[in-house]
Amino acid sequence: MSSNSSAPILTDIDVTRLPRHIAVIMDGNGRWARKRLLNRIKGHEKGAETVRTVVRTCREIGVSFLTLYAFSTENWERPKTEVAALMALLKRFLVQETDELLENDIRLNTIGQVDRLPGDVRETLAQVMDVTSKNTAMTLNLALSYGGRMEIVEMARKIAQQAKAGTLEPESVSQDLVARHLYTWDMPDPDLLIRTSGEMRISNFLLWQIAYAEIFITPTLWPDFNRDELLDIVRWYQSRERRFGKVT
Repeated sequence: MSSNSSAPILTDIDVTRLPRHIAVIMDGNGRWARKRLLNRIKGHEKGAETVRTVVRTCREIGVSFLTLYAFSTENWERPKTEVAALMALLKRFLVQETDELLENDIRLNTIGQVDRLPGDVRETLAQVMDVTSKNTAMTLNLALSYGGRMEIVEMARKIAQQAKAGTLEPESVSQDLVARHLYTWDMPDPDLLIRTSGEMRISNFLLWQIAYAEIFITPTLWPDFNRDELLDIVRWYQSRERRFGKVT
């Protein structure tokens, strides 16, 4: 994620109309590997390189929050060998990128049922989050062991517990109160949701938060996704008229 001095100056990107928060469903690693007669893990390894490119590009143009759907609650149902390889790849990525995160003033955050991750991965994740906690230029938000429905269930439980304890009146439950009990309580909702690989579904990702996100589906498999395509999608976003249900 180190800066790329050879990158062209982006004179056609309106920095006053950037998506403040971009969320990405990174899909297609397995298909990318299969097309090349490779093991699925090779696809995940190539996909990790794309993560570096996307993080670097978002930091370059001034995006404040980037949320990547790295591992879903459903992914635990994959073969144990693949899950183990993904956990090892995640740990290696965190270790390798720590210096770059610090150099580029990027804070690492995570959302999801992180307690389900292996102990060594949790420990590494906590260390990187700690050393980058003072960074302010951008937040890299990894969705790990994440599911949108479970997030909403956990939110409902928290609010129900407060109501049962008598510290919260049901009439006081509002959209703002709900949002404050979600994993993303301290960040704005995504303005732009990108899904790679051409699949036309949300896959249980940020179900509450993407209510008014602009959605872009690209047929490109995640390992083939690159800087130029991301910038093209940002340009597309800037051409959109965002009315939020209102009339212009």
